[in-house]
Amino acid sequence: MIRLLIATILALPSSLLFAQAGDFTFYSDLAEDWYGGGDYFEWTSTTANNNEAEVSVFYQTFGNSDNPKLLMVHGFPNSSFDFYKLIPLLEDDYYIAALDFPGSGFSDKPLDGFSYMLEDNARLLDYFVSEVVAFDDFALFTHDRGVSIGLAFLGHYLDDPNPGYSINYHFLSNSGMFLPLANLVPFQFALLDEERGPALIAARKAAPRMTEGNPQALAYSDIFKFNDGDSALLHVGRYLLERAENEFRWLDNLTRSPIPVAYMWGLLDDINPVRIPNYVWLNYLNEREAESSFWMLPTAGHYPQREKPEQVAKIVRAALNGEVPDRASENAFMRSYGSAREAEDAIFVGHSDVRKMEFPSTIKYTPEGYE
Repeated sequence: MIRLLIATILALPSSLLFAQAGDFTFYSDLAEDWYGGGDYFEWTSTTANNNEAEVSVFYQTFGNSDNPKLLMVHGFPNSSFDFYKLIPLLEDDYYIAALDFPGSGFSDKPLDGFSYMLEDNARLLDYFVSEVVAFDDFALFTHDRGVSIGLAFLGHYLDDPNPGYSINYHFLSNSGMFLPLANLVPFQFALLDEERGPALIAARKAAPRMTEGNPQALAYSDIFKFNDGDSALLHVGRYLLERAENEFRWLDNLTRSPIPVAYMWGLLDDINPVRIPNYVWLNYLNEREAESSFWMLPTAGHYPQREKPEQVAKIVRAALNGEVPDRASENAFMRSYGSAREAEDAIFVGHSDVRKMEFPSTIKYTPEGYE
């Protein structure tokens, strides 16, 4: 029995050993509870340069597995904890799964030349829904870096004649998903610089660790320190290079997708300003035959799911409950919805139909005057 116990311990992933050995001290109850509610699975990277490296991936599920399924996909530089305020508003009615991608949150963060690729993450999602949580029909909610992962994942799904599951709805939130219109901050550029990047990370690691204060900030501090998340930022942050090369191809997946889309955006996001969703909507979603809706959250910034979770939950419920109007009914819906919405609720934007207006009137315009 003792030999079996020793063998079992030695076979555990390094991330689990690290946490179970008690080497990490949590100062945040929020972060510790999030970690305590999760589990791990093993993923073998499909990226050629990673030489089939295996990583342990942290994930959680919430709610009753008999309910409709919802997969939440986080962005950079954070983790599944980004949804900690939204999930409680939905878990009574939906079965929710969320994970931490390698290099993020409580998942493994190899630093020895490991390439944290978006395409690899997309294949990881396929494995996760197929083999780990066994979702056969689900809605996909993506944010920030997770939007690009979700679009790559969508492309694989559309190209597979037998994916083994169905995506029934696609939610997209604030993201630099079209980089020419983004307003990137110096931190993002520094991570891609061979000198400034390591210096920035060294300074970040040298700063005293946060041990008290705002509960949310304290939780994020703990999560970044877990398994040296600060160092991992330098490597995960390179995803911008992959996005820049592939964003047109990934955006095209929206146009050819038959899956209903709810596109939501925090209006106060100054890194990914509203010009991004305006461009994406008009060029990739506005003319789709499949159901598409566009929502602006007037008092939210880059993180609507944690800044205005109640308003995001309303959009999710409206979409999944079949309350989004068809295109012919949008204008009437816009007026009725607008008259009843609360100040912080999302604004329904609707489709654009650019044409010469024709009025049902017997009055005619002429340059000489009305007739």
